[in-house]
Amino acid sequence: MRIAYLDCFSGISGDMFLGALIDAGVAPRIFEQAVEALDIGAGLEISRVNRSGISATKVDVIVNGEKDTPRSTNLAAEQEHTHGDSHSHEHDHHHDHEPHHDSHEHEHGRGLPEIRDIIRKTSLNDSVKKTAIAIFEKLGEAEAKIHNVPIEQIHFHEVGAVDALVDITCAAVGADALSVDEIICSPLNVGGGTVVCAHGTFPVPAPATVELLKGVPVYSSGLQAELVTPTGAAIVRTLATRFASFPEMKIEKAAYGAGSRDFPGHANVLRITIGEAASKLAANTSQEIISVLEANLDDLNPQVFGYVMDRLLEAGALDVFGTPVQMKKNRPGSLLTVLAKPDDADKLAQIIFAETTTLGVRRREEKRQVLARKWQTVPTRFGDVRIKIASLNGTVTNYAPEYEDCRRIAAEHRVPLKLVMQEAVQEYLQSKKQ
Repeated sequence: MRIAYLDCFSGISGDMFLGALIDAGVAPRIFEQAVEALDIGAGLEISRVNRSGISATKVDVIVNGEKDTPRSTNLAAEQEHTHGDSHSHEHDHHHDHEPHHDSHEHEHGRGLPEIRDIIRKTSLNDSVKKTAIAIFEKLGEAEAKIHNVPIEQIHFHEVGAVDALVDITCAAVGADALSVDEIICSPLNVGGGTVVCAHGTFPVPAPATVELLKGVPVYSSGLQAELVTPTGAAIVRTLATRFASFPEMKIEKAAYGAGSRDFPGHANVLRITIGEAASKLAANTSQEIISVLEANLDDLNPQVFGYVMDRLLEAGALDVFGTPVQMKKNRPGSLLTVLAKPDDADKLAQIIFAETTTLGVRRREEKRQVLARKWQTVPTRFGDVRIKIASLNGTVTNYAPEYEDCRRIAAEHRVPLKLVMQEAVQEYLQSKKQ
């Protein structure tokens, strides 16, 4: 099984990802054809550069004969950190949320419907189009949540600009052309400091980036720079099946894509390593450490038990369940078991102490092996339902409709829950035949 590993020790942006793909062997002409298909007056400039001793491929988007420049830094940060604060070539982080009728504004800001239309009208294959649109939709969802507006009202000045349309579309094209079975990503170095955007000065990572990286392992090496851009975050969240340390593999090639900045003593590159997985199982499952919390309960009101389970899940527990047990003095009781991320274990233990009658909580760390998972949304006559899909060795092993989607739709339309679930499964199976 052929896999690609993204080593984001200096973060990730759209231009870095394209450079790494070209350096890995994706033909530049494929990207040039994709840009021509977009028909938005853009071009590409591809060059070799050096970043702290590493030779890498640099990709620049040319608009009106000029390269776009990294977004501005605050003056104090510029003086203290002369290496600059961004390797992105994206526009200032500015978004409008009201419809525009002025032609000048329309030129610089695009709504999600227009972006979808531009991509759908290209001659690219349907799979690539779906991927590119999915990346933009992730960005839209993040921005909509941050600004508390409907996603269709978001106008993207950063991600809807010409250069980002090129970055995202070419990312989808290049990932398809790479011909790997799985893309795995390392934990992300997000950087630090602040960045000056159209809305003001924001901490790094930017709000949209933080929203996109929820649930993803991140860290900061201390470099005061924006290392992960919103576009880079959306690309990796869409294309990577999992985030893990370097996988077991037989390396075939390693390639490097360069960012715009050249930081002294820090190679500002994205590395992609391609090869055959040493183990098919290892290539399709990830191992992670989880915390297991347990408490024996023999004097808790059963009504409270259900409430405690809901509270724990809302607080971030991965799973919560109860097991009937026979306790000392032959009293029937329940074993409460909570699976959690290690960082959440203390918080969840506090909830157990506060909400139950237990006097002690046992805790241990265990390894968990997880199948590669993804979501697919299918339309039903009652509404859209998400399907959770698990795969092993590239083959789908399990799929199931999301219960909460089905429950909500069943309640809204006053139809049996099992009918909604059955129809969602039928729509998913039908989509696999197309």
